[in-house]
Amino acid sequence: MEAKKMRIVFMGTPEFAVPSLRALVEAGYRVVAVVTAPDKPAGRGRKLHESEVKIAARELGLPVLQPEKLKAPEFVDALRALQPDLGIVIAFRMLPEVVWKLPRYGTFNLHASLLPQYRGAAPINWALINGDTKSGVTTFLLNHEIDKGAILDRIEVPILPEDNAGTLYDRLMRIGSGLVTRTVDRIAAGETHPLPQEPTDDSDLRPAPKIFKEDCRIDWTWKGDRILHFIRGLSPYPAAWTPMFRQSTESGSAKIFSARFEAYTHAAKTGTVESDNRTYIRVACADGWITIDELQIAGKKRMQVRDLLLGLRDINDYTF
Repeated sequence: MEAKKMRIVFMGTPEFAVPSLRALVEAGYRVVAVVTAPDKPAGRGRKLHESEVKIAARELGLPVLQPEKLKAPEFVDALRALQPDLGIVIAFRMLPEVVWKLPRYGTFNLHASLLPQYRGAAPINWALINGDTKSGVTTFLLNHEIDKGAILDRIEVPILPEDNAGTLYDRLMRIGSGLVTRTVDRIAAGETHPLPQEPTDDSDLRPAPKIFKEDCRIDWTWKGDRILHFIRGLSPYPAAWTPMFRQSTESGSAKIFSARFEAYTHAAKTGTVESDNRTYIRVACADGWITIDELQIAGKKRMQVRDLLLGLRDINDYTF
């Protein structure tokens, strides 16, 4: 079948899915509908918030479906009426079998890791937190288990020393859009050879579970390299953070977005803060100092340390 005649249903919600949707439409592929999350109240005014995919779909003139329940008969009937040849899923909910089996050629997912490693909701963050030197994107066929379907294609991407979660996200998002169109072409041409993800000992795999606020707290008893990987893997969002103590009383917190490590010139209790009150703030860890470059103290803007110190003269009174 000719790739650009395939009737494609695209399913996704966040920004990560948008370049792939645009790449398909701009290259002339036939996207017959977009499925995304229902609008939800957000912000102080609780105004309805549309997903990034919905906004892009509207700009591209595509019909949008926003089912509350993916098993709802009216939604399944609407999909069936579209007579889809192929389903594409990027950063969406787990699909029921009745949905992912419906397209003639099945449904594939784009995942931001080199499967089977980093199955789960936050593969980009965890690859950096764990200090990996490579990542990538993988397309795979959906089945009954999350992120365990047969692999169709993949692209490996180096993790650069200066990368954080934001820069790696942007790069994988862009590269992933090319992998999506390449996968569609190969499916249409009958050139895919799905490779089952063989059963493995789970101890050989690194998971990528959803990250919550308490997971982002820095432990200053860790070694410096581990702390730097942790900060990079959570920057700019959701951001690594630390409580701030003054005279042993907790008095706020700070998010840390970038930092450097230097081995000890003199030992200090972990969490000790040192500063010249003009150019640097550093915090003692297990084997040296974490010099902070950019942070955000609760109630203040995110800023460079030099700018923060213009209005904060008592940082040496704190511990982290």
